[in-house]
Amino acid sequence: MNLAWDDALWALAALHMDPVGLHGIWLRAPHGPVRDEWLSMLHHLRPGVRRLPNHIDSERLLGGLDLSATLNSGRPITQAGLLAQSDQSLLIAPMAERLTSEAAAILGQVLDTGRVTPQGGGDPQDARFGIIALDEALEDETPMAESLQERLGLWLDLRHLGRQEEASDEVLGLMGLLSSHSEDADEERQSVLQRLRTLRLNDQQIQAITHMAQAMGIASLRGPLACVRLACVLAALRDSDAVEDLDVGRAARLCLTPRATQLPAPPAQEAPPELLEPPDEAQEPPPDQPPEPPEEAPPPTDPAPPPESPEENSLPQDMGELLLEAALATLPPDVLAQLANHSTTRMQGGGQSRSGAVRQSRSRGSPLPPRPGLPRQGARLHVLATLGHAAPRQKLRVPLATAQRASPGLSIRAEDFHVHRFAERSQTCLIFAIDASGSAALHRLAEAKGAVELLLTQSYARRDQVCVLGFRGTHAEVLLPPTKSLVRAKRSLAGLPGGGGTPLPHAMKLALELALQQRRLGVTPSLVMLCDGRANVSLQGSGGRAQALQESLSLANAWRAQGLQSIWIDTSARPDPQAEQLAQAMGARYVPLPQASSQRMAQVVQAAHS
Repeated sequence: MNLAWDDALWALAALHMDPVGLHGIWLRAPHGPVRDEWLSMLHHLRPGVRRLPNHIDSERLLGGLDLSATLNSGRPITQAGLLAQSDQSLLIAPMAERLTSEAAAILGQVLDTGRVTPQGGGDPQDARFGIIALDEALEDETPMAESLQERLGLWLDLRHLGRQEEASDEVLGLMGLLSSHSEDADEERQSVLQRLRTLRLNDQQIQAITHMAQAMGIASLRGPLACVRLACVLAALRDSDAVEDLDVGRAARLCLTPRATQLPAPPAQEAPPELLEPPDEAQEPPPDQPPEPPEEAPPPTDPAPPPESPEENSLPQDMGELLLEAALATLPPDVLAQLANHSTTRMQGGGQSRSGAVRQSRSRGSPLPPRPGLPRQGARLHVLATLGHAAPRQKLRVPLATAQRASPGLSIRAEDFHVHRFAERSQTCLIFAIDASGSAALHRLAEAKGAVELLLTQSYARRDQVCVLGFRGTHAEVLLPPTKSLVRAKRSLAGLPGGGGTPLPHAMKLALELALQQRRLGVTPSLVMLCDGRANVSLQGSGGRAQALQESLSLANAWRAQGLQSIWIDTSARPDPQAEQLAQAMGARYVPLPQASSQRMAQVVQAAHS
């Protein structure tokens, strides 16, 4: 039996019985037989699950004015949105990592309140449901929005499961019973719901859950609360009158373990008194006390009652350790190693890909909700939104004589006009500023060439551009203008000489000018500074470390004042405090890489722009 697949089926059964209380599940799995099998069982349990498109707009989610019915009846008629239509049911969201930030915020708010208000006014409606968020993001891609992650009680990762997965006979029999349409199945469902109303966790179980959440670095209370709720649902599914440790352990694996940000520290083991006494006995060889040991021997036999109190106090501790072992049972070994090294940080999802800044457009891009405005200066009239704003106000505008006619006209005023809006993402330009001075210049240039080539191979999907600046001697120069051409990049970087001084102020000035120029063209610039920070050539081309440092700090402050993104990669043998000082003044992310390789540089840049 595969424990992870067994837990996945228990999670599906619990979600089927209590979608509102658990709020849903974050399912991380690509297309494949494992996910298809899980979804096929879902459709057997709930044949009519509604789908939530990732490009859905706010009006379809919340509901709004039914324009055709309003025009026919002459009075405002609202229609329920998808969330209100899914009350007491489940919603499945394929490609949830591509949900817009607006849709994720709406879903999170409705999950918290259970109520939804249609756009354009209207009475609030009940919208209590659960979401099955299918996240297909890869390891290096941005997952679903973090605000929506936290509100889903169950977290399930099927990416490490193979095809030949087996589950216990108990859960398979339960799934077969719940998916049938017989009277026995209806009675079983009713009995599960009846038991769920009465089941509660005891104090020791709740204490073990909270201690485990704290040990795993889970700051939010939504995880422990979902674990408590899921343990009750699992006990009800097993036809149990009380929540047992088995239910709590399974709930912890589905609600707490995936949320862990650190590996729990092992409990401090106190040395038993038997091990502490031998050194004292070894140091008690004075001849005055040899006859006394037999007299002191009986006292240790008298304190027999004290061991009973530790046994009583060890119950919660043993339960916590048992719960911890059960929760960590389904984690892959590599995840345990990463948590132990504190090297993993949960990716903050935003539903957006790595691309440039978002700006509003009137003609192209992703559509946004319309806004009031006049159709001029290139803005296009949004006919449906205009009619939707004017229709409910006709009785206030049309005179009584006109209203009594058979076919009254529609009165539209300037205040009803709505225009189209679009969100357009600009291109991104990565500006590499490479220090070509010093004895290690050739090595740094070779690694920079490799990093640029690695980034260029991935720039086509994101429409990124790459620009390379080199500085050595007394000045800086543009080696590679903004381009996507890999061949041109190789030709421009080949044969670049190294050595000489470090004109860092001139390089920062040139990078700032180029970044501002790109921003005026509608491109989002970002600087990658590859330098040890030891400036020794001023803007005038003369030597002087103090003056060069002062000019570099001034230009770093100017870069930060413009609100531009930047990364400072320190390639010195030891991290230099002067480079870190310049990075802080610049508002850049400081990354010391004494042994910089092209792959590590590319990974750092990609992580900073994800």
